[in-house]
Amino acid sequence: MEKSLAPTLFENTPFGKGELQSKIVMAPMTRVFSPDGVPTKEVAAYYKRRAAHGVGLIVTEGTAINHPAAVMHKDIPRFYGEEALAGWKQVVDEVHEAGGKIIPQLWHIGSARKQGNGPNEEAPPVSPSGLAVDGSENGVALSKEEIHQMIQAFAQAAADAEQLGFDGIEIHGAHGYLIDQFLWERTNQRHDEYGGDLEGRTRFAVEVVKACRENVSADFPIVFRFSQWKGGVYDAKLARTPAELKQLLLPLAEAGVDVFHCSTRRIWEAEFEGEEPLNLAAWTKQLTGKPVISVGSLGVDYAFLSKKGNDEQSIDENLRLVDEKVRAEEFDYVAVGRALLADPEWAEKVREGKQDEAILYTKEAEKTLY
Repeated sequence: MEKSLAPTLFENTPFGKGELQSKIVMAPMTRVFSPDGVPTKEVAAYYKRRAAHGVGLIVTEGTAINHPAAVMHKDIPRFYGEEALAGWKQVVDEVHEAGGKIIPQLWHIGSARKQGNGPNEEAPPVSPSGLAVDGSENGVALSKEEIHQMIQAFAQAAADAEQLGFDGIEIHGAHGYLIDQFLWERTNQRHDEYGGDLEGRTRFAVEVVKACRENVSADFPIVFRFSQWKGGVYDAKLARTPAELKQLLLPLAEAGVDVFHCSTRRIWEAEFEGEEPLNLAAWTKQLTGKPVISVGSLGVDYAFLSKKGNDEQSIDENLRLVDEKVRAEEFDYVAVGRALLADPEWAEKVREGKQDEAILYTKEAEKTLY
């Protein structure tokens, strides 16, 4: 057997009430493969294969909370309704049988949705201020009553996840979707308690976390995914300094977040100029004391949405880097997206030092891969 370039990734590691078989997390990736929002036996087999080959924790593709404008396609899986939840129960059982752990990502896309999108074409996009991430008008602003209903929809999904046997939940607060739209000053122009300064803009996310925490057991993990960048706006910043990042994250930690999933495009990049050369996950762990998941182009040979040769870093270099960073306790888990989408055996090949044998991701193959 070849020597692995990142042996620390394959050490058992605590998560919630149990233990993961590795520190490798399968990142959530939308695939639109659940007819009318119901996960099928093929979806269960897709996740099971990744667990069977060494992935410690699977974060499902984004799942729609119970709101008519939560997502933009009828075949994105729902996390409500008897039929959809039964489908997710099958997914959970299959992943557990293969030795893995799995959590659903709870999702509302807000004004990233366009009027006329499925599954409910008549439903208008909703958001804090009726603004898309580019600042243009899109849809309608949520009333306070609707905000409270939305919070309860997240909380109900969390309760259902525990009832179904999931190993925790992930709340999607990244990439310019609904929760992130509340966090970001460009998309949150409200003048009530859910807008204004950073404390006000964080309130919706904090209340979502609190409501979820109140609806699940104390030892049921809540993961919160956040990012600085937004879809199509890659230089966006929620926090421009470590102090601002601390102001953003501490209320979420106090509300009940157990693990922060820190989404970056390049895992090797330092987050703040003129400060310690730590990436977003390492800063988050230092500032909150919470375990963190780091992510960003680990398993591919060039960064997300970069052209080849632009910010290129080899897979071998990345594996050595994450091994060093995990040893230094800068982060606790490492998420992998496209590499696991392309090759369900990716983690196993890395463990055996055979990553050069992995099937490489291509955009063309994405919709045919199981």
